[in-house]
Amino acid sequence: MSELPPNGDHDLPDPLDSFDEIIAEETGRDPDLAVIEAGSRTLRTQGGLSRADVPTRPADPEVDKALREVEAELATRWGETKLEPSVARIAALVDMLGDPQRSYPSIHITGTNGKTSTARMIETLLGAFDLRTGRYTSPHVQSVTERISLDGEPISAERFIETYQDIKPYVDMVDASQEFRLSFFEVLTAMAYAAFADAPVDVAVVEVGMGGSWDATNVIDGDVAVVTPIDLDHTDRLGGTPGEIAVEKAGIVKRDATVVLAQQPVDAAQVLLKKAAEVDATVAREGLEFGVVARQVAVGGQLLTLRGLGGEYPEVYLPLHGPYQAHNAAVALAAVEAFFGVGVQRPEPLDIDTVRKAFAAVTSPGRLEVVRRSPSVVLDAAHNPAGARATAEAVGEAFDFSRLVGVVGASGDKNVRGVLEAFEPIFAEVVVTQNSSHRAMDADELAAIAVEVFGEDRVQVEPRLPDALEAAITLAEEDGEFAGGGVLVTGSVITVGEARLLLGRG
Repeated sequence: MSELPPNGDHDLPDPLDSFDEIIAEETGRDPDLAVIEAGSRTLRTQGGLSRADVPTRPADPEVDKALREVEAELATRWGETKLEPSVARIAALVDMLGDPQRSYPSIHITGTNGKTSTARMIETLLGAFDLRTGRYTSPHVQSVTERISLDGEPISAERFIETYQDIKPYVDMVDASQEFRLSFFEVLTAMAYAAFADAPVDVAVVEVGMGGSWDATNVIDGDVAVVTPIDLDHTDRLGGTPGEIAVEKAGIVKRDATVVLAQQPVDAAQVLLKKAAEVDATVAREGLEFGVVARQVAVGGQLLTLRGLGGEYPEVYLPLHGPYQAHNAAVALAAVEAFFGVGVQRPEPLDIDTVRKAFAAVTSPGRLEVVRRSPSVVLDAAHNPAGARATAEAVGEAFDFSRLVGVVGASGDKNVRGVLEAFEPIFAEVVVTQNSSHRAMDADELAAIAVEVFGEDRVQVEPRLPDALEAAITLAEEDGEFAGGGVLVTGSVITVGEARLLLGRG
């Protein structure tokens, strides 16, 4: 694997060897937590990424030990794919904690795709206007502490541990009083709300985990409810059409709130507008009250003119690729305007220079993120057909690859065929693999579907992700170093997170 580290690092130990060794040592733990541990240590040998994107293991052995203990305890709880649709447990817990989520205003975000990127944009905009922010998003790319951020950075390991220890007695009491113990996601949600209250924050930006009505985050009453585009995902739990899925997602729309709607399928829009009318919520719709006026591809991103609730915002540089990120930016801007009362209490728009500065600083790890050059390796966490179609369109616009090789590792509960079909037009070849999660689809099973979509001669199987990356890079280089080949790693947030650990230097 000598080709994988960036040029000039030949004297460093191969991080992939230690990655595999650490994973092997952690067989008694949850696979996702083993990856977190392995990733932190291998990244340190490579110099690491910026703290804001990738928290590393604590340098203090005692803090590291305490964090491991918290991770291990969280790993004994129901994972995020095992659900009992109810907010009774989380409501009981936050009640015991004194309802910390009611001590600050909040912006609540649901939808199928674009939630995390939109949340990060909202957070950056609010911070640019001198507000202290708390952000809660999921899933994490590499470290569980990424999920809870203060002022744009993941909380420290010490604060994560302290917050868990503070709420643990109350968690134990709720566990004892309920039919089912609190889940992993419910405990993390309570930790986020408690950490935000303790900070304290001026505003919380909260992303729904799944759905809306019965999601653990829905014990807040968001002043602004944001709905990113709804498409088919988690259909076994949320419904088989966008309209059915919208019924669950509309649950975050609270009385007298402002609802910011991205462009939606007709049946989903009808459901959302009906719910807004029932609770006297004010509605802002993309394409009517706000939207993208113009966009052009720029070096490292795109240049936008956005129409907000208070007027136009020209020459806004966004260092993210793809039309969908431009639409996310429009939604984020409208959400922040609504939070500040633009278009209702105040007619004037937000300060344009502050808006420009904020958008220019936005990052979104694992979303069309370039982590290596010669050949370029791009990471994107698309894991459903709608997300994959958006990514494929963005790749064609933002990159000039003469030959693009895909590395795909997916979860077994996703519409994998739909994802592969979306990428088929842009992949010359695809290397199928699997990540270390217990949810991962077996590489051979994935390969059987890929052969039906791509044909046998365009599919290569490498069950180990490091081998898959090496194979894809080799394929991309077949036409020569300067031929313009590239690699896109996709299919799952976990796959992208593991690849980022192996390849990333920011």
